[in-house]
Amino acid sequence: MGEVAVSGPMAIMAADPDEVLANGVDGSPSDTKENVEGIINGVAGLNERVKRRAKRPSKFLSKELNRANSDSQVVAPLRALKNSRKSRNGFGRGLPKKGGAGGKGTWGALGSELAEEELDGAIDTNDPNYDETNPENKEIKMKVIHVDRSDEEIQKQISSLVAEYYDHGDTHETYLSLEELNLSMRAHLVLVTAVELAMDHKPSHREMTSVLLADLYGHMLYEPHYAKGYDMLIKNLSDLVLDTPDAPTILGNFIARSIADDCIPPKFLQGYKGKVDNEHAVTALARSESLLSMRHGLVRLDNVWGVGGGTRPVKYLVKKMVLLLQEYLSSADIAEATRCLLELEVPHFHHELVYEAIIMTIEKMDDRTSAMMCELLGSLHRAIIITPSQMKAGFLRVYEDMPQICVDVPPAYTVLERFVMRCQASKVVADDVVKKLPVRGRKRFVSEGDGGRVKDDAYF
Repeated sequence: MGEVAVSGPMAIMAADPDEVLANGVDGSPSDTKENVEGIINGVAGLNERVKRRAKRPSKFLSKELNRANSDSQVVAPLRALKNSRKSRNGFGRGLPKKGGAGGKGTWGALGSELAEEELDGAIDTNDPNYDETNPENKEIKMKVIHVDRSDEEIQKQISSLVAEYYDHGDTHETYLSLEELNLSMRAHLVLVTAVELAMDHKPSHREMTSVLLADLYGHMLYEPHYAKGYDMLIKNLSDLVLDTPDAPTILGNFIARSIADDCIPPKFLQGYKGKVDNEHAVTALARSESLLSMRHGLVRLDNVWGVGGGTRPVKYLVKKMVLLLQEYLSSADIAEATRCLLELEVPHFHHELVYEAIIMTIEKMDDRTSAMMCELLGSLHRAIIITPSQMKAGFLRVYEDMPQICVDVPPAYTVLERFVMRCQASKVVADDVVKKLPVRGRKRFVSEGDGGRVKDDAYF
C-alpha cells in the first residue's frame, strides 16, 4: 500500500521543529524556534504571542491543499481542517481564534478576569459614595470631638426626653436616653428642667417626675446635684411665678418629696433659714417644712400629688363632684369649676357630673339653678371636656332613676322636662336623648266591676 501524502497544517504538525526552523513554514528561514514550536503545538501563551506579520499563503501550501482535496482517500486531514479552531483563510498566524475567547460557550482568554477586576475597581465619579476630597477611598481615622453646648441647648434636649417619659412612663429608658447626652458636670440641669416642665403639667405628671428623680438617684444624680438644682429653682422662683402662680407650693412639694425619698438630707432646709429674703422662696421652704413636720409626714408624702384618678374610690369622686357643683352655684365661676373637674383626671367618669347636675336641678326646683347648670354643661360640652357619649350616659341614668326620684320630688318629671328642653335649645343634648324623655303615667279608675282599684299606665 502506498504512502499517504499529508499536507497543510497536519504536515506542519508532523514535521520536525529543527527542519521547519531551517526551511520555515513557507520555505523561508525566517521563523524562530519558539514561534515554530507554538505553531506546531497550536498553543501560544499570552506572553509568548507570535509577533510577525501575517503572510499570504505560499505556493507550497496551496499545492499541498490542492493535493489533499483531490485525493478521495484522505479523510482525516480534511476533517482536522474542518474542526480546527484556527483561522482557515490562510492569512492567520496559527493561533486560536480571538485568543481562545471566541465562539459560543467559551470562558474567555486566560487572564481576562484580571482585567475585569481592574475595571470593577476603577473609580466611578457617579457613585453616591464618591468623595472628591478622598477619591481613592483611603482609610480615614475618626476622632471624637466633644462640642461645648450651652445650658439652653441641653435643657431643650432634656425637655423633649422628659415629655416622652410622660407618654411611656419607663424611667430606665429615660435614664439611658439622658446618659447619651454626656452631661457629667451639668447633671443638675436634669432636675431643674424636669421640675420646671412639671409645673406646667397635671398632678399625675408631677408624680411621675418625682418618681423619675428618685430613680435617677445613685445612677446619674447625687446629693450635690439635687442641692444645686433646687438652689437654682429657689433663686428663679420670681420668674417661675409669672408663668405658674402656684410655683412656690409646687416647688415646696418637690423638695419635701425628695427629702422623703432620701435624695437630700433634712438639713437642706436648715441652711436657708434667715438667708432668704425673697417672698416666694420663703413660701416654698415653709411649705416643705410644714409637710415634713406633720404627723406621719414622710409616709403621707408618697401621695403629695394626690392619688391618680383611676385609683380613687368612686365615693370619693362623687363627693368631689357634688362639692364642685355646690361651689359653682355659689360662685358662678365656670373656669374654676372646669379646672377642678380636670384636676380629678377621670374623663371616663364625667357622666357622674352630668347626673349630679341634673339631680341637683330637680331638687332645687328653681329657674336660677336650671339656667346655671345648663350653662355649665354647655361650656363643658363645647370645650369637649365632657364628650357627647358621657353627656348622653348622664341623662339616661337620670331617666332610669326617675321612679325613685319622683318619690322624694313629686314634680320631678315636670322639672326634668323643662331642663331637657333648655339643654336642647342650647345644643347640649341630641334629639335622640330628648325622644327618650320619660313621661309620668296618668292614674285612672277602671270600670265599676274592678271595685274602684287604681291602676298606673306604663310609661310611653
